[in-house]
Amino acid sequence: MTDDLERRLTDAGVSGAALDLAHLRGTLARRAADEGILDVAYGIYDSPLGPLTVMVTARGLVRLSYPGEQISAELDELAERVSPRILEAPERTDTVRRELDEYFAGDRRAFDVPIDWRLVGGFAGDVLRATAQIPFGSVSSYRDVAAEAGSPNAYRAAGNALGSNPVPIVVPCHRVLHVGGGLGGYTGGLDRKRFLLRLEGVLPAGAGA
Repeated sequence: MTDDLERRLTDAGVSGAALDLAHLRGTLARRAADEGILDVAYGIYDSPLGPLTVMVTARGLVRLSYPGEQISAELDELAERVSPRILEAPERTDTVRRELDEYFAGDRRAFDVPIDWRLVGGFAGDVLRATAQIPFGSVSSYRDVAAEAGSPNAYRAAGNALGSNPVPIVVPCHRVLHVGGGLGGYTGGLDRKRFLLRLEGVLPAGAGA
């Protein structure tokens, strides 16, 4: 790090200790990736809905968490079910964060990032894969996604699967409503569900559905 850059960061209130820690984390993440011992990388994305934690593997996006969720518990789950080799490595999440930028700016209608589905399986996995096919600007119902997953009467179980969606926004569970048009539930809260539906033109501005 040059003296000039360090001086400017220090003037901005970034301490030497913080600089050293950030540099160490970056070096460790790069070394781990180079040596093939980094299996899960995570970073923070500052979205209009608050800071989201983006977690990725070599297979793709494995988890996207809203603020207030228990990140330590989620990392423990990933350590148990995917790999304990987890590091904060924001640069490894750049592709996801760039697509989220484009989505929130209104420039992206579908995500291209691959999904790592290892945290879901069985009927829940089928429900979420069906949900992933709902196009931008459209909505479906709990009953319809249950039917797409092979069990049309299991709409309550479909709701539970959507409520535990590990990759909201990218797998658009916000596009699933009650048959009568009511919002239903949402893991990120109904205000965030309304925001996403308005962003996609499904709800008019100011609508309180």
